[in-house]
Amino acid sequence: MTRPSRRAAFLALAALAAVAGCTKHAPAGASAGTSAIGTAAIGGPFRLIDQNGRTVDQSVLRGKWSAVYFGYTFCPDVCPTTLTALGEAQAKLGGRAADFQVIFVTVDPARDTPGQLKTYLSSPAFPRGTLGLTGSPAQIAAAAHAYRVFYKPTGTGAGYSVDHTSIVYLMDPKGVFSRPLDTSVPPAAIAAQITKAMDQA
Repeated sequence: MTRPSRRAAFLALAALAAVAGCTKHAPAGASAGTSAIGTAAIGGPFRLIDQNGRTVDQSVLRGKWSAVYFGYTFCPDVCPTTLTALGEAQAKLGGRAADFQVIFVTVDPARDTPGQLKTYLSSPAFPRGTLGLTGSPAQIAAAAHAYRVFYKPTGTGAGYSVDHTSIVYLMDPKGVFSRPLDTSVPPAAIAAQITKAMDQA
């Protein structure tokens, strides 16, 4: 079976971006991009801090299939729903779950400290071993740019929200973008998307 083209993966990504968001729909043009040859240009170098205070970079993607998701811990609905779906899908992977990880990158570094991420990601409903990443506003902006993620704080006061692209990017064990994951389907179907990517690599 041949591997899907990067162009097809990008078109699927753009379609998801058009309907995804946390509190509002994120514009597709702001959340996905193409390179000069028309292939998906998703991912790149980053330097962030995990929930244990350790500085990490893009090398954390190496060696496993990674579902990279940008969100924030104060998100009222889409983020916890997406993480729960990924947790249920992880359970459906069986032995192949050892080759899969979830990476949650905050778009709200002001509130999402390493300690806040650690507490949030300890939920038993979320994927086991999820790596939570935060950093300075500039570091988060650079990571979001690399993944073509749009985000914008809205509202005032301590209860502000953050509009953001809500796409799960599946990266291969070399840290290269493979395809977006549709998390609106049942967990078994999400797991099937992951195993299909593994089989076609």
